[in-house]
Amino acid sequence: MAKNADKNADIPSPPPTAREWKIPIFVFFKDVRSVFKWDELGMEILQIAFPAALALAADPIASLIDTAFIGHLGPVEIAAVGVSIAIFNQASKVTIFPLVSITTSFVAEEDTVKRINDEQQIKANDDLEKGSCKNIEMKGVIPEADENLEKGLKMEDQDQQTESKTDTCNKEKTKGVRRCIPSASTALALGAVLGLLQTIFLIFLAKPFLGVMGVKSGSPMLAPAQKYLTIRSLGAPAVLLSLAMQGVFRGLKDTKTPLYATVAGDLTNIILDPIFIFVCRWGVGGAAIAHVLSQYLISLILLVNLMKQVDLLPPSIKDLQFSKFLKNGFLLLARVIAVTICVTLAASMAARLGPTPMAAFQICLQVWMTSSLLADGLAVAGQAILACAFAEKDYRKATAAAARVLQMGFVLGLGLALFVGLGLQFGSGIFSKDKNVIHMITIGIPFVAATQPINSLAFVFDGVNFGASDFAYSAYSMVLVSIVSIGSLFLLSKSNGFVGIWVALTIYMALRTFAGVWRMGTGTGPWRFLKGRSSPSNI
Repeated sequence: MAKNADKNADIPSPPPTAREWKIPIFVFFKDVRSVFKWDELGMEILQIAFPAALALAADPIASLIDTAFIGHLGPVEIAAVGVSIAIFNQASKVTIFPLVSITTSFVAEEDTVKRINDEQQIKANDDLEKGSCKNIEMKGVIPEADENLEKGLKMEDQDQQTESKTDTCNKEKTKGVRRCIPSASTALALGAVLGLLQTIFLIFLAKPFLGVMGVKSGSPMLAPAQKYLTIRSLGAPAVLLSLAMQGVFRGLKDTKTPLYATVAGDLTNIILDPIFIFVCRWGVGGAAIAHVLSQYLISLILLVNLMKQVDLLPPSIKDLQFSKFLKNGFLLLARVIAVTICVTLAASMAARLGPTPMAAFQICLQVWMTSSLLADGLAVAGQAILACAFAEKDYRKATAAAARVLQMGFVLGLGLALFVGLGLQFGSGIFSKDKNVIHMITIGIPFVAATQPINSLAFVFDGVNFGASDFAYSAYSMVLVSIVSIGSLFLLSKSNGFVGIWVALTIYMALRTFAGVWRMGTGTGPWRFLKGRSSPSNI
C-alpha cells in the first residue's frame, strides 16, 4: 500500500467522490491544464504511447508507400490493390482485433496481480525472518555477555546492509527471469490457428469477395486484385501472430520492442517494393510478395524477444485460458464485425462508382486511417495503465489516466487536422498523376482533415473501455452505431455519391465518440465510482 501511495503521489487530485463529481461528465475536464504536464502520470503515458504510436503508424505508412509505388502503374492497378487491401485488412481485424485487445488487458491484469502477490510473499518472508532473528537474539542475551552483545549488534547492522544489497541483486536478477503468463501462451496459440484459417479462407474465396466489393467478372480490376489478394493471404499467419505478440508486449507495458520489429519489417518492405514491382516487373504481385516477406520478418523478431521474457510453454494445457478468451472474444468479434461492415461497405460503394473514385477513395482512406491511428498509441497507453489500475483497485489513478489520455487525444486530433489538410492539399500528386483522381482527392480533403479530432477521441475511448474490461458495452454500442451508419451509407451514397460516402463515415465516427462519452460521462458500468460508489461494475 505504501508503494502505491508513493507511486500516485504526483497525481494532482484526490479520487473522485459524489461531492466532487455531482455530474460525472465533468471528469473529462479533470486537471485539463495539466494535459502537457511532465509529471509521473504524463511520463508513463508518453513512454508507452509514443513507441506504440510509431509502431502503429509504421505499417499504414508502409501501405501508403505501397500505394505511391503502385499508383505509378495506373489507376486500374491502384484501385484493384485498394479493394484487395480493404478485404485483407477487414478480414484480419475480424480475426485479430478481439484477440489483441483482450490479450493486452489480460496480460496487464495477470502481470499486475502476480507482481502484487510476489511482493506480499516477499514481505511475509522478510517479516518471518526478522521475527526469527529477534527470538534468537533474545535467547542469546545474558548479563555476562555485554561485550558480545555489542559485537552482535554491529554484526546485525552489517547483515542488514548485506541483506539490502542482496535484495537489490535479487530484484535485478528477477528482471531476467522468464515469466509464466498463461494469457500470452493462449494468445499465440489462437493467433496461429486463426492465421492459417484466414489464409485458406481468403485464397479460396478471393473472387467471390471481390465480387461482393463491386469488382465483377468483366472489370479490368479483377485480375490484378485477385492476384494481389491471393499472394497477400499467404502472410496472414505472420500478421496474426505478430499482432498477438504485440498485444502481449503492450500488456507488459513494453511498446519499444514492437516498434523496433515493425520498423525493421516495414523498411524491408519499402526496399523490396521498387525492386519487385519495377526491376523484376512483377507489378502488383511484387508489392504483395514484399509485404508478405516483411510480415514474417516482424514475427520472427518479436518471437525471439518474447521468448526471452515469457515462458511460452505453460505447465499444462489446462493452464491455457481458452474459455476466458472466447467469452470476451465473441463480444469484441461482434464489435469488429460491425466496424468491418461499415468500412468495407464504404469501400464497396466507392468501387461501384468506378476506378477513378475508388482510387481517390483508397488514397484518402489510407491517409485518414494512418493519421487517425496515431491516436491508437494513446489508446494502448490508456488500456495498459487502466488495466493495471483496476487490478490494483486504484480508482484514483484510473480516473486521472482516463481523463489525461482523452485530453491528449483531442489535442492530437486538432494538430492532425491541420497537418493532414495541408499535406493532402499540396501532396496529393505523390499518390497519383491522374488529374481526375487528384480532383476527387481534393473533394475528400475537408472530410479527411475535419474528422481527425473526432477520430482521435473515438480510438482513445476504445482503449479506455478495454482497459476497464468494459467489453460488453463496447460490443453492444458499436452494433447500434453500425446500424445507423450503414443506413446513412446507403442513403447518402445513392444521393450524393463520393461526397455522400464521406459524410456517412463522418457520422459513423461521431457516433463512436458519442458512445464513449455517454458511458463514462454518465458514470455507469465500471465508472460507477465516479458517483461515489466504492466498487465499479461492468453491467
